[in-house]
Amino acid sequence: MVDLKAKSKRHLVINGLIFLILLFKLSHLINFRHWYLADTSSKYKRPKLTILIEVDKKQLSLIDRENEQVIKSYVIATGKPDSPTPLGTFKIIEKAKWGEGFGTRWLGLNVPWGIYGIHGTNQPYSIGGNVSAGCVRMCNSDVEDLYERVAIDTPVVIINGDFGPFGQGFRTLKPGDRGADVLEVQKRLSRLGFYTSSLDGIYGEGMKQALIDFLKSRNIPLADKIDERIYRELGIILMD
Repeated sequence: MVDLKAKSKRHLVINGLIFLILLFKLSHLINFRHWYLADTSSKYKRPKLTILIEVDKKQLSLIDRENEQVIKSYVIATGKPDSPTPLGTFKIIEKAKWGEGFGTRWLGLNVPWGIYGIHGTNQPYSIGGNVSAGCVRMCNSDVEDLYERVAIDTPVVIINGDFGPFGQGFRTLKPGDRGADVLEVQKRLSRLGFYTSSLDGIYGEGMKQALIDFLKSRNIPLADKIDERIYRELGIILMD
């Protein structure tokens, strides 16, 4: 008795093998890879975007670099004076759909001195202020919109008016502090020949020793806290 089901399965297998063999041979006659994996991205080309964050203006702008146009702007909240938003040029290294206090979306940045990002909030009334631990806050609807527009590796430029890291005045720095103001002090000490460690924005032991050596060279009483007097000795002066 003939097993029709088994016979049918054998025919399917044989036909499938024949099809694959013919397809393989045809791939030598035509550019099969190009035909099958044709790049249609040019039709739906994503613009080359950069995120510009202006801490002093509490504004995040999405910029099309090729056309030099602002696609969209959003109102944001930034860091408190004692936990400022990092300044510099970074990039998005992580995208996640979080919840709770970080709102509905998270865009992580490659800031060398800590974990910072752009995220939503469950406190929409805080938008527009200096209220965070350094991250950039957005309304949930805004960060969801931004999340869909940007990709990993999108550049993020964060600035803060004419005074940069000192736009909110001088913060008294102590060992363990992190931030763009710490980085600026490291740069000053490095240019003066006292600091030789990594410019990482972290007030560690290397920076502490560099500060002590600098103070000794100026016959200034030794201290490990950097206040307005020491800023002035380093040549960091805010002018109106």
